[in-house]
Amino acid sequence: MAQATSQTVLGNFANVAFDYAGIRSQFFTRDGKFYVRTDGSDGQLATFEIRYTFGVYPLQQYLIALSNGRIQALPIAWDARPKAQGGQHWFHLNAGERVTSTDELHWTRPSQNWNYMCADCHSTAVRKNYDAATDQFKTQWAEISVGCEACHGPGSQHLAWAAKGAASSDSSHGLAAHLDERRGVHWTVSAATGNAVRSRPRSTDREIETCAQCHSRRAQIADGYEAGKSYYDYYRPALLESPLYHADGQQRGEVYEWGSFLQSKMYSRGVTCSDCHEPHSGTLRGGDRPGGVCATCHLPAKYETPTHQHHPASAGVTCVSCHMPTTTYMTVDARRDHSLRIPRPDLSVRLGVPNACTSCHTSRPASWAAERIAAWRGGDTSSLGHQRFADALSASEHGAAGAQAMLRALASDTSQPAIARATALAQLIGPGDRPTLTAMVKGLDAPSPLLRLGALRSLLTLPPEQRAQLIVPRLSDSVRTVRVDAAGMYPGRTWVTDDNQKVALDRAVQEFVAVQRYNADRADARARLGTFLAVQGDIGGGESELLNAIRRDPFFIPAYANLADVYRAQGPAHDTDAEQILRRGLSLVPGNAALHYALGLTLVRLGRKGAAVTELERATTLAPTDLHFLYTYAVGLYSTGNVTASLKTLDRILAMDENNRDALAALASYLNEQGHPDLAKRYANRLRVLQLQDLQ
Repeated sequence: MAQATSQTVLGNFANVAFDYAGIRSQFFTRDGKFYVRTDGSDGQLATFEIRYTFGVYPLQQYLIALSNGRIQALPIAWDARPKAQGGQHWFHLNAGERVTSTDELHWTRPSQNWNYMCADCHSTAVRKNYDAATDQFKTQWAEISVGCEACHGPGSQHLAWAAKGAASSDSSHGLAAHLDERRGVHWTVSAATGNAVRSRPRSTDREIETCAQCHSRRAQIADGYEAGKSYYDYYRPALLESPLYHADGQQRGEVYEWGSFLQSKMYSRGVTCSDCHEPHSGTLRGGDRPGGVCATCHLPAKYETPTHQHHPASAGVTCVSCHMPTTTYMTVDARRDHSLRIPRPDLSVRLGVPNACTSCHTSRPASWAAERIAAWRGGDTSSLGHQRFADALSASEHGAAGAQAMLRALASDTSQPAIARATALAQLIGPGDRPTLTAMVKGLDAPSPLLRLGALRSLLTLPPEQRAQLIVPRLSDSVRTVRVDAAGMYPGRTWVTDDNQKVALDRAVQEFVAVQRYNADRADARARLGTFLAVQGDIGGGESELLNAIRRDPFFIPAYANLADVYRAQGPAHDTDAEQILRRGLSLVPGNAALHYALGLTLVRLGRKGAAVTELERATTLAPTDLHFLYTYAVGLYSTGNVTASLKTLDRILAMDENNRDALAALASYLNEQGHPDLAKRYANRLRVLQLQDLQ
């Protein structure tokens, strides 16, 4: 990031026009400053000064200061690549779409807000300083761009050390954080395997977490992260879930590198970021030669050969061509996948995930590539590679039969990456069988904060009393993100059983509220706080925060559904309020399944069952794998006399989850009522077996 000057601005501001979605934007200079005339929040053309540049290569964006301290990122960017590579022109980051002032992705809206979305990673020692009372940002930084202190912490003691020179006895050089996990470490390359082994295991993730503050997909929960502090005290990382990742863990959305690298065999063997990257120059170790960085640990004599690569040398294939394929973001920015995986086109055939082979051999199907690799490997490739979790995560994503058992197996498989196991834990559904509950409990007590965070999410499906009991230990967790999430999931003070629990809950609640207040510029934080306050019994406070969330971002759909829940909880007199707020949300996003589902429940309470079933059906059409939506729809069908359709819907649920207890119980009851006791008994017996398993 830099001030917009003639030295930093790369784009053509010589009165150049750019057309997009019916809007002609004009870029020009005046009195030494840079301006754009484009559509504002009201859709009307207005002139805005470019205050800052953002990025250098392969593109440069521009930042505009609006009212109340807001700085927004313009989506019309400059392609900084050479003209011979297709660069040196203006382009829109949402090319092929039609993003106008009424769209949630418009540059004036929260999704393009620099203060929240960008600042923490592109400047040093950022303090967001949002004041909810005045709706104003007073964001500050120590350095406008990324400086030494972004990675090493405060530098005052280092300057003092440098001033003393030879007289200093401080072996730490005055650095606040010691990124010394590579100090004294060497890698020995085995001639037999062609691979290197670390001289001693890496015992911490200090350097990796320092990089992760910016090189991970995460939510920030507090200001003040410095190198050496716990990453999890300031950030909540995303797991390997759609649409961020493919089922096999390959990058899909903009996830940066950390979540991918944690999946890699290299990470599990002790590799750190600076084993491959020279952090001060920004270059790769091993020189400029293709494959040079890989050759620092892998014998070229074994790996840079046609025997290993299965391509002639003239093809120009390098290690990263196959093991770190690229995905292009922001239209022109190709980024390599850091999960460093073996290509698995067989997974492409079965699960539809991409593979490196057909990204180059574009005219060939994945089945062709799978057959070639199988021939090279001498047969079955189903267990090839370090990452073996794609089937479980794909089954969960698509609601396939046996998905829960596969997730349990993955969660307990210590040979698999912790981030994949955490994802499996997060997707477990309770109150299922005893093995599922056991997996949840083990995850809650795991040493890895990732596993504890994943296990916490699975508790949302448990009954309140059981959830409260399991959450209590995590209210005093050593990691702030875990404590905050635990407090947010606690079902209410009704379930507190003693003074110790009350103290732990009060302390964690204070942290939870502080996190939401810190992010009060965001609709999701306002909605989260509003829902929490309502659960704690503060109905007025909850309603106020949820309405503020909708005002902050009318496109944030969960706020409508949660506010409708708050209205419904107040009794029948407020059901009409719930209907109105849900229809208001649907007027903006008519294809949202959750809002149709919530509206269906509200219409049931209002006694309009026919209209309710129509809304529930719409929800299942939009979200066909949501078992909860399907079950409620089946109950609605039965209650309105459509017995055949109800039974078919319940069968659909069992086809995706053969042990779904709600569906088994409903089928046993409904079939018995319809005069089919023998059929009903089959489902009742299956349910009884599951219940007996719980007692074992």
